[in-house]
Amino acid sequence: MSKNPPTDEPVEASPGPSPTDGGPKRHSLIGRLRNSFLAGLLVTAPIGITIYIVWIIVNFVDSRVTPLIPVKYNPETSLPINIPGLGLVIVFVTITLIGALMTGFLGRYILSAGERILARMPVVRSIYGALKQIFEAVLTHSSTAFRKVVLIEYPRRGIWVLGFITGETKGEIQNLTKETVINVFLPTTPNPTSGFLLFVPAEDVHELTMTVEEGIKMVVSGGIVTPPDRRPLNQQKTPQLASAEVLPDQ
Repeated sequence: MSKNPPTDEPVEASPGPSPTDGGPKRHSLIGRLRNSFLAGLLVTAPIGITIYIVWIIVNFVDSRVTPLIPVKYNPETSLPINIPGLGLVIVFVTITLIGALMTGFLGRYILSAGERILARMPVVRSIYGALKQIFEAVLTHSSTAFRKVVLIEYPRRGIWVLGFITGETKGEIQNLTKETVINVFLPTTPNPTSGFLLFVPAEDVHELTMTVEEGIKMVVSGGIVTPPDRRPLNQQKTPQLASAEVLPDQ
């Protein structure tokens, strides 16, 4: 019985599934899905949160104002559905009518008489006076409060913070200081409604080109949202400020 002679030719292995087959494709698919999800979240989250906050405010005002309307004058009693924003509209119309009334002679007389009564109340007059000054500073067209974004060194030289000019310092504080100082409101992150009031010398206050809205966004985001530099290119490439501690003449 004859046997087949041995051969020296290499035997080719049958191709099998590679352990890496499908790996890059799988990772690429997961990456695309993740990027699509983040892009969708970036678009829908601000819109959804804004609508939700507005809806909460509208419902809060409606729940407080609508019950005050007499039943026979309330349009919701004759309609099968509730009208969202009805209370907000009523508040807006009421405030507008009061403002129109206060601009006349009778309105100014009533306001003056009411302020004289409040001035005789020890605690109420302090609260009313402070609130009136704040609203006049923020809402009047002639005011320059919260109109400029500035950069100052705080809490020490070499550390820069973002602030908002609220006006020029007057009265006793300015009379006691040799330099001309400016009222600067230093907000905290992420709540810009709280912060510190600083009286900074005018030469140490550096105005920025960004708007107040851009400055508030930067403070709220903790520096994640950075507004663009609108200055000329030659100014962007050349540093304009330096800490007083590193200046040659200090």
